[in-house]
Amino acid sequence: MFTTRPTLQGTFGMAASSHWLATAAAMAVLEDGGNAFDAAVAAGFTLQVVEPHMNGPAGEVPIILAPAGGRPQVLCGQGGAPAGATIGHFASLGLDEVPGTGPLAATVPGAFDAWMLLLRDHGTKRLSEVLQYAIGYAAHGYPALPAIGAAVSVVREQFERHWPSSAALYLPDGRPPAAGALMRNPRLADTWRRLLAEAEAAGAAREQQIEAARRVWREGFVAAALAGFAARPAMDTSGVPHAGVLTGGDLAAFEATYEEPVGYEWGGWTVCKPGLWSQGPVLLQQLALLPDEFGRSAPEYGSPEYLHALIEGGKLAMADREAWYGDNTEHADVTVADLLDPAYNAERRMLIGEFASAELRPGMPGGRLPRLGRHAVAAPEAGDWAMALGAGEPTATTGPSTSSDPGTPTVAADGATNGDTCHVDVVDRWGNMVSATPSGGWLQSSPVVPELGFPLGTRLQMAHLEPGLPNSLTPGRRPRTTLSPSLALRDGEPVLAFGTPGGDAQDQWGLHFFLAVALRPSVRGGLDLQGAVDAPNWHQEGFPSSFHPHATDPARVVVEERVGAAVIAELRRRRHRLRISGPWSEGRVCAVARDPRTGLLSAAADPRGMQGYAAGR
Repeated sequence: MFTTRPTLQGTFGMAASSHWLATAAAMAVLEDGGNAFDAAVAAGFTLQVVEPHMNGPAGEVPIILAPAGGRPQVLCGQGGAPAGATIGHFASLGLDEVPGTGPLAATVPGAFDAWMLLLRDHGTKRLSEVLQYAIGYAAHGYPALPAIGAAVSVVREQFERHWPSSAALYLPDGRPPAAGALMRNPRLADTWRRLLAEAEAAGAAREQQIEAARRVWREGFVAAALAGFAARPAMDTSGVPHAGVLTGGDLAAFEATYEEPVGYEWGGWTVCKPGLWSQGPVLLQQLALLPDEFGRSAPEYGSPEYLHALIEGGKLAMADREAWYGDNTEHADVTVADLLDPAYNAERRMLIGEFASAELRPGMPGGRLPRLGRHAVAAPEAGDWAMALGAGEPTATTGPSTSSDPGTPTVAADGATNGDTCHVDVVDRWGNMVSATPSGGWLQSSPVVPELGFPLGTRLQMAHLEPGLPNSLTPGRRPRTTLSPSLALRDGEPVLAFGTPGGDAQDQWGLHFFLAVALRPSVRGGLDLQGAVDAPNWHQEGFPSSFHPHATDPARVVVEERVGAAVIAELRRRRHRLRISGPWSEGRVCAVARDPRTGLLSAAADPRGMQGYAAGR
């Protein structure tokens, strides 16, 4: 089978991420004696510098980790809605949706505290040792990706007219950065240096310094700058400047949390995901919707029958996401166990027929009636060239741009811009494994805080301004996020960590990758990770987007042209509304693996986007 690169194999350590410099930072930490968790933290902070259009320090990150000999855990770095973020406040501003950009859409930043807890509880390195790579690139420069210049180009007028602090950083000579140009962010480097200095002044012990850094972020100069800037009105997608509601009290109260993952057993595997505050259970529901015989005698891999079953099952899972997912754990009507119940899924499976469905069909677990908001009942439809996804992660390369690069930003009908997401996976020689999907705080999401060198995030746009829904805006509650790292076990042992950028498409691309690994023969005694990454991919859009203004495109499926003419013809006969995308346009999957019997490690990264790389030995 053709692959663009070999599946890397070795016994020392493996890292894979959405940017080669982050992968290099992770490997440098491993080579210096650090473990997988140290390496992931170094990669995470590096990604904030070298992919500023994909994530930033004030964004969020869900992490799923498995310490050697321990059980998997989820570390949630998704902040909740500020105390002042009420439906009533938005109504008083004349808004019926959370804007897609600007400080009013900010949740409490969660990524920093999550990275700190990962380092404190599971790492071995000092904060200075893992931050040195991000500081170096911010201070001395890094080569600009073409997508950074593209992102700045589409928001250039916004920067010049309304966000001068962003223009000062990203239009220093009046032009967007050219591909390969050396970019610097000296203010961000200064922020991390000051934070380190204050942390090191608190004591000599590693844990003391990490705890001091957490306090500086939550209550010190960082918190003061974030809260002060959030209070200043700034132009957003509503066309009117609004001040945010994030306060110092919100920042001081937030702590990242550990949670039990949710899991599903399929074909000898146990796949673990974050809970219903994410879209992670969508991947599990898609597995549960597969016929019992699928793992033993599935339709031929990549055949029209295979794709049709996955596409239609994905529609049912995403419909349930719309009706039942949200951070409503105290008064949850439906649990993941309800949604994965065999009887429930047998009933749901009967809805999959020969032809594509264009309906949003949430289920009734336990006989409960689904609760759908106006976005689901009357979601705006999106055409081929005007998929108005707002300032969030794209499900694909959509909008006016004809680029086939899934990391290329686009412009929506209302002038909002699409960001994207990063991913990193690491496994070490001791058997520690971690998967993380950082996002938010994009350069195009909100004005740069001039004292700090980075903007606030806009994840609050995912919450609905209607009461009584699982994802209704509620102070303290996390908006349902699309971010969805994955970890899979065999016989109780963690063997595979994977994930991808891509907004609503993450758990579609993730499912396709996982099944390609699980259903295909192994190579050289290990999992064929690169073959699974490289396989022709697709996603469907028959559900309301998570991002402002929550458009939908019934029965639309975007497929890479490499699926082949015969598959395309049969899918069209089955009434799927196809958009044929470039041959390498769907997904940016990264993965690492470990064979617990031999200690053999593997890694792969997606060639799509021309920036993700794996490394290891």
